[in-house]
Amino acid sequence: MKQQSITRINGVDIVTVEENGAILVPIKPICTALGINAKAQRDKIHQDETLESVGVLSTPTGADGKQYEMFCLPLKYIFGWLFTIQPDRVAPDAREAVINYRRECYDVLYDYFSGGARRQQEMNLMEQELLGRKESLFCEIKDHKGAIGACNKAIDKIDIQLRQLQSERLNPQPSLFN
Repeated sequence: MKQQSITRINGVDIVTVEENGAILVPIKPICTALGINAKAQRDKIHQDETLESVGVLSTPTGADGKQYEMFCLPLKYIFGWLFTIQPDRVAPDAREAVINYRRECYDVLYDYFSGGARRQQEMNLMEQELLGRKESLFCEIKDHKGAIGACNKAIDKIDIQLRQLQSERLNPQPSLFN
């Protein structure tokens, strides 16, 4: 089992544990750093169907060098769990950090979801612009069809005159009056 310290919060090392290819994070050190009850958080996790389904027991090495069985969440779920922690329930010295973290989560969620809406709006505008350009080109073609038709009629008249001239040149008729 590979273990790595990823950060230090309020003097507590936060570690990841790699187990069977999964990167896990014990929740107890985070709870200790935030001054919240680890058992209460574990109970809260067990009440959440998403988090409960991914939580596992692991035996990482504690700060004292001993191995402890700890409840862990996969790294990708830690951020969502941290978002559920209420700032008024953490230690006073951690409160501002939790408030800032939650605010950043709100910002990231807004940017992600409104970015999709913004992108959809941009795509709709691009589609409208392209459809407008296409309609304009169809109008141009229609206008040119009229001009092409007139040109074709003029060419037909010229062809008739050319055939008459060619016929006269190839079959000259005597003229009584020149």
